[in-house]
Parts: sequence; C-alpha cells; structure tokens
Amino acid sequence: MVRTLLAAVLVFISTLAEGQQYPLRPVRLLVPNPPGGATDTLARVFAPKLGEALGQPVIVDNRPGSNGNVASEAAARAAPDGHTLLLCADAQIVIGPHLYARMPLDTLKELEPVASLVNTQMVLSVNPALPVRTLQEFVEHARRTQPPLAYASIGNGSQHHLVMEMLKARAGIDLLHVPFKGGGPATVALLAGEVSVMFGGNSVAGHIKSGRLRALAVAGKQRSPAYPELPKLSELYPELEVTPWLGLFAPVGLPASVLSQLRKETNRLLADSDFREKIRNLGGLEPYVSTPEEFAALIRAEHAKYAQIVKAAGAKVD
Repeated sequence: MVRTLLAAVLVFISTLAEGQQYPLRPVRLLVPNPPGGATDTLARVFAPKLGEALGQPVIVDNRPGSNGNVASEAAARAAPDGHTLLLCADAQIVIGPHLYARMPLDTLKELEPVASLVNTQMVLSVNPALPVRTLQEFVEHARRTQPPLAYASIGNGSQHHLVMEMLKARAGIDLLHVPFKGGGPATVALLAGEVSVMFGGNSVAGHIKSGRLRALAVAGKQRSPAYPELPKLSELYPELEVTPWLGLFAPVGLPASVLSQLRKETNRLLADSDFREKIRNLGGLEPYVSTPEEFAALIRAEHAKYAQIVKAAGAKVD
C-alpha cells in the first residue's frame, strides 16, 4: 500500500516537473505549405522568436500535400505534449472539411486552437492591360466581355476561388475559373496576361507596389492598412467579405499548463511593437490577437459559414 502510494506520488511529481520544464527538447512547427507564401514566411519569422521565449529551438517542418491535410493529420496524431505544433491557414480548419468526401481527421475535434496569429487581406488584382481602374468598372467590363474573362485561383475550393464565386453571384457576372497549384504560379499567369484577374494575398503584394498589377478592392471586413486607398467589396456588395487568418494549433489533450504557456508567449510576441512591424513588412499581414473564447467562436462560425459557401459554389476535391 505504502509502495503504491509512493509510486503515485513520484509519478505526480515527475509529471508536474515536466510541465514546469516545458519544453524538454526542440519543438517541431508543422507548416502545410512548401517554402514561400504567407504561411511559410510567417512561420520563419515566428519560430525563432517563439524559440527564444520557450528556451528551445522551434524548427519549421514543411509538410505540403492534400490541401494541408498531410500536416494537419500529422499534428493531430502527434503526442499532445507541446513538442509538435501546427501553423496553418483557416482554410485547413474550416474549409477543407467541406471539400472532401473523406477527411483524415476532424479538425474541430482533433486539433486544439492555441492562438490566432494574423489576419490577411485578399486583394482583387488585375493585369494592367485590362481597361479598368475601379471595382465598378471591372464589374461592368466583365458583364460586357465575351467569352468570359478568366480568373486564377490557388486551387479548387480555396478562398481565392470561393470569394470570386461569391463576387460573381452578387455582381451577376460570368468568369472562367483557372485553378493553379499555389499563389506563385497563379500570380505568374496573371502577370503574363494568361488570366485577367485574381484574388491574391502575399503573392501579389510586391507586384501591386511595383505597378505590375493593379489593385481594385480588398475582401476583408476592414479596410487594409497596407492598401488604405482601396475600397472593401462590402462597400459595393454588403456582407460580401472574407478575412483569411493564420493560427497556431496543437494536438487535442495538451496539458493546461503547456497550453497556457504557449498562449502567453504567443500573445506577448504579438504585442511587441518590433515583432508587429516585422509581420506587417511581410506584406498584407496584420497581427491578430484574440482570447481563447473569441478564437474558438470564430472557428465554429466560419466552419458553418463555409459549409454553405462551398455547397453554393459546388466545389469538391477528390
């Protein structure tokens, strides 16, 4: 009896010590995209700073594939001890489940929201050869053009695809969807004039600044600090808004002390003025701090919203 009690006490003390010492080894930060692009770029700015705060290296591990499902499943199946984290876009959490007939995981039940990180803006961008300078002119030009103008997206069922389908429905225009494997190839096609228009984020920011692309509007709920002169889609079409975000996730079952530590250090970083400026300099990214309750509520609400949007667009991925 005494031995059993002593063993239980030792296990408790050991567990408590481990929780206090987290992390015990380098932390792996899974990213569901190849190098380049907003998610990977943010990860490579965030990881070293989080590592400094935790006292162990945070190593970026790119795991592209299956629209983010490869990395998400790897994160969900990892030991829930805080040594494997996932930095991903909202699309992996709230859109993917509605695109696939079979998902390898339940993103709402098997991934723990740790903290929101940034909001991003999708910008309606056109090739400068298109004779339009405003959102209204684009809509009018698209209505008159036959055959329909072609638009690029980063893939079937992506937000870039879905928000354009929403604009088509609200504006009463017809456009031809041309999906690409990522923002880079889609932007190259837009620059070359192979397509006329696309919604883009980080991949188009530099080209807008240089004048190689023309920006017409932003898709977010708020006007963008990066593009203060651009109107929101909702100013012409009320309630038409999409604000992508990136967040930090972990396997469900993370000890409360570890979850609290990760949230505290992440939000401390996001409150740091130098770090915030570094994020904004990445192009089109805005630091986004929320409470755990606010972040969880956002995820639930957007999961339900995109279920309807995906159904209306008829988007599916095999």
